[in-house]
Amino acid sequence: MLFWVAMALIVGGSIAITFTIAAHEYEAPELQRRPSAAIQASEVLGRGGIGDLKSWLNANKNSIAGRDLYIVGPDGTDILGRRLSAGATRRLEFFNRDEFVNREEFANRDDLPDREAPGPEHRRARGSAPPRNFRPSRAAPQIVSADGAAYTVLLVPRRPSIFGALSLPGISLTILSIALVVSALTSGWLARHLSAPIRRIQEGARALAGENLDARVSAGLEGRKDEVAVLAREFDAMADRLRANRGAITQLLRDISHELRSPLARMRVAVGLARQPAADVVRQLDRLEREIERLDSLISQVLKLARLHGTDAPFAREDFELDEVIDEVVRDANFEGAAKNCRIDLQGAAAMSIHGNRDLLRSAVENVLRNAVRYSPQDALVDVVITRADTGLTILIRDRGPGVPAADLQRIFEPFYRVAESRDRDSGGEGIGLAITAQVMKAHGGSATAANGLKGGLEVRLNLPPDGAAV
Repeated sequence: MLFWVAMALIVGGSIAITFTIAAHEYEAPELQRRPSAAIQASEVLGRGGIGDLKSWLNANKNSIAGRDLYIVGPDGTDILGRRLSAGATRRLEFFNRDEFVNREEFANRDDLPDREAPGPEHRRARGSAPPRNFRPSRAAPQIVSADGAAYTVLLVPRRPSIFGALSLPGISLTILSIALVVSALTSGWLARHLSAPIRRIQEGARALAGENLDARVSAGLEGRKDEVAVLAREFDAMADRLRANRGAITQLLRDISHELRSPLARMRVAVGLARQPAADVVRQLDRLEREIERLDSLISQVLKLARLHGTDAPFAREDFELDEVIDEVVRDANFEGAAKNCRIDLQGAAAMSIHGNRDLLRSAVENVLRNAVRYSPQDALVDVVITRADTGLTILIRDRGPGVPAADLQRIFEPFYRVAESRDRDSGGEGIGLAITAQVMKAHGGSATAANGLKGGLEVRLNLPPDGAAV
């Protein structure tokens, strides 16, 4: 938009200046510009009469570049019989309404001697008196023959054009000056307009490099839609993500430390009890073994999650049938749920091959299904519903448990997040299984979402792309 405005100013200003200069150049009164043509005509007429005047006019009618020279007789026609141009006609009409300047003064100048035709050596100095038969006028000068007939001298410009006017003195320089001034002002404003947010982004980048993740650069650019404003908003979005990631990493390290500290504290207590004289060493060794297994499981889960967080998850891929994996998980979950008489009801079939990691997908489904069994009440039923559509395949796992508060539905896929601080720990979970599930589904081109069921319980949907291929 600014470019077009600048171009319009340059073109419009150039045209206006061109025609202004052209009009001034073309329309300036002859007495101010070149009175010699009319004066020479008066001298020729006074010396040789109308015949010599016609010869002189025929020889000089095109002697002045860009102008036409007419001499109009008392009958209103050019003495050479030429048709008057529109400009000459208008000039003549204006002259007929005009009053002569100092008419009586020049008409009664009997004291002035007759002028002889000047040769090259008789060039009139500026300010000298014109011939006695020369009558100056604001519109056009007149010359008078010996018989008293008045002839009007018209020196009019031809129809001006923008291209012809460009050759006039000063116009090219004026147009160049207009272009330079408008371009300089436009470029200066545009440079400030563009460089200000760029400098702000540069300062923000330095702030981010200096670990200042609160730096933001899009303030004041809300109304702009150009690329620089979009870049500033993207920069702020990146800063928000970096701050969120650093907060997540800090929270993850804190949670890992907390999770590692608890079994280590219990192991320290078990060692202290085992050293007492009357201690049951076997019992304490069993306790130590259980805590070591819990530590090993926790570390394994953390390493798996860290591996999945990479942009290119370095796990092996193969083609396998998804139904086989789901059947294995359901059999294991039925065996685990038998202790509380909890049964898995499998509905539908995937009937598709997956190109991905079999163990990771098995772990993802198993984490959700084991949670469903763990939090389901006695004698409850857990549904596993598989559906296929054009948008992809969905594995719905629905329990009959207490559900999850709506505010926590998105956060249950975060590492170590617990709806209740002690619930997962008391049930033997580390609070990291659903986070692994979400990352596994993402690595296979899908997603994991959770919602509370209409009749209670929690519903977790595992979505895979329709072609079953991992990305």
